[in-house]
Amino acid sequence: MVNEKAYVPSDVIVASNGMTIEVDNTDAEGRLTMADALVYADKEIGCEDIIELSTLTGACMVALGTGLAGVFTQNEDLASELRDISKVTGDKSWRMPLEQEYNDQLKSKIADIKNCGTRYGGAITAGLFLENFVDKKKPFAHIDIAGPVWSDATGATGFGSKLVTEWVRRKGEKKE
Repeated sequence: MVNEKAYVPSDVIVASNGMTIEVDNTDAEGRLTMADALVYADKEIGCEDIIELSTLTGACMVALGTGLAGVFTQNEDLASELRDISKVTGDKSWRMPLEQEYNDQLKSKIADIKNCGTRYGGAITAGLFLENFVDKKKPFAHIDIAGPVWSDATGATGFGSKLVTEWVRRKGEKKE
């Protein structure tokens, strides 16, 4: 432990929306930060739609390799938008399932939710975890960019920047 303020497995932390989270795996710390960022985008800024890109899981790399990002969303319209934009920009992505039964892996006896599930379906449970921090009626997508964000040959790829830029541009056009 780095110091007495570090968290350890079985600690319970409180997200900015008041949800309690059991720390089951300290290596899944990015989703804890992302949870509060999503609450901020949803409640404080009042975003109408939310997409976030993060290098959240190695499990997504196992499923899709290093050339594709995984798109996790319950919203069909948003999934369609992102699929179309992915084709236009070349930031390749593939829609992944958000199997609701996997929420059972996130159940905690001591908190509202655990920060990760079992070893199996880890990319899915990461997406399901994040859904808890955005209003259920709001279009939301988690895009796991762990695979394509880095190339061993060239380094950082900038993956996702074209996708996000085009998505925001199109949202702006719809407003006009």
